[in-house]
Amino acid sequence: MDAQNIDMALIEKQELFSNLEPKELDFIISHSGVFDLPKTQFLFSSGEKASNFYILTKGEIRVFKKNNDGSEDGMAHFMPGDTIGDFDFARGAEYDAFAKAVEDSQLIVFPSSKTTMDALAVTDPKAICRIQLNAIVMMTGRIKSINRLILDNMSWVQDLHRRVYEDAGTGLWKQTLIADEITGLLKKPSALIMMKPDRFKILVDSRGHNAGDEAMIKIAIILKNITRIIGHGWPLRFKSNEVGIIINNCDESQAKNIANSLKESIAAMETVPAAGEHPEFNFSATISWCIWPDDGDDWNTLLSGNYANLLDTWKSSGGNTIIHYKAKA
Repeated sequence: MDAQNIDMALIEKQELFSNLEPKELDFIISHSGVFDLPKTQFLFSSGEKASNFYILTKGEIRVFKKNNDGSEDGMAHFMPGDTIGDFDFARGAEYDAFAKAVEDSQLIVFPSSKTTMDALAVTDPKAICRIQLNAIVMMTGRIKSINRLILDNMSWVQDLHRRVYEDAGTGLWKQTLIADEITGLLKKPSALIMMKPDRFKILVDSRGHNAGDEAMIKIAIILKNITRIIGHGWPLRFKSNEVGIIINNCDESQAKNIANSLKESIAAMETVPAAGEHPEFNFSATISWCIWPDDGDDWNTLLSGNYANLLDTWKSSGGNTIIHYKAKA
């Protein structure tokens, strides 16, 4: 494939080529190439000079490091549309890893095998100067991101983050997480399952606040176990004794099954024995669930609507009820 058949959109969106004028982009494309990399063949090896960078257009590339004992540590997998090696190329560094085709692959390479950056700097110094300035900006931004990542993973930062978002009484996530973070974490479709235990005030009034606290801890364990079994999700405490789960990549059928399982688990909680004039207390719950964006495009509207539906159902149904909330007509 010659340079004229290279997708300009793939070139334009690269950080190194941002803010280039049309004629400079044409220059970049004219000095780019396309080549095929058969399965198991290496794109580059550790110790090689990063004199090119690559855009994967077909196939899959794996980047890994080799250990002294011959084992390999996987670092990244690149899919079509991904850029490979731009940071090393911008620094003029040597690769510290290996890159190999997982399957037959095709890549755009800049500069092409027919030229070098030094030669291009002589041909069009203005364009190459712009690229070098973009490289400095890109490296600065990524170094800042790395520093933020290091800071965010310090133990005291993690502990502070946990304290901000974790409910001290149950270990569940607080509703603060939803307000601050959740919209950036959601992946379609996401299930929002909200639950309110029935007759909870009767339990607290007859057995005391300690009994209510113990019950909430047991309910929290149930929610955590559900997310543990699924492998992901956020068990939350919304307000008072209203709790629930948010689960990414969860469709209607899965959400319905989880809601049923939650209802059964609450009903299976150990009965609180009779005490004096107070009869034994059996647990049950009212549950309202929905799917974003299927049941409502706007997350915040869906959240508030599902919460209102939970309370309305809890008041009117007598409890022990599951309902599927839909904001859409």
